[in-house]
Amino acid sequence: MRPLDLVEHALDLLLKHDMAGFAGLWAPDGVLEFPFAGPGYPARVEGRDAIREYLRDHPNLLDIREVTAKTVHETADPAVVVVEFTVAGVVVASRKPYELSYVAVITVEDGEIRRYRDYWSPLAAAGVLGGVEELTAAFNG
Repeated sequence: MRPLDLVEHALDLLLKHDMAGFAGLWAPDGVLEFPFAGPGYPARVEGRDAIREYLRDHPNLLDIREVTAKTVHETADPAVVVVEFTVAGVVVASRKPYELSYVAVITVEDGEIRRYRDYWSPLAAAGVLGGVEELTAAFNG
């Protein structure tokens, strides 16, 4: 799968709340990184199985309903794309609406994600979820 096709498929899986399918896009030894991870939040998740486990309960936290903005940038390296996107939905626990923006740098090899660097704002996420403690608790089980 080409990187551009993979991005479209990944966003479709997120909208369908198919986290197992989303995690299945990673190579068996692929990596999910959070360069701006806050205290108590993992900076790196390694391996498809660990990524699947990490993402398993995401739909119980955030009900993603639409992608409100998306720009995909191809790079000089055909295996790497940069994706700017915004998602909107509902915080499951509070039923409050949310909208968050992300920038992802995705490296694709043999049709699978080898590396996904997820640049998002922990402060913005904490505001949506009700505070830093709620953010940390939500993503650390």
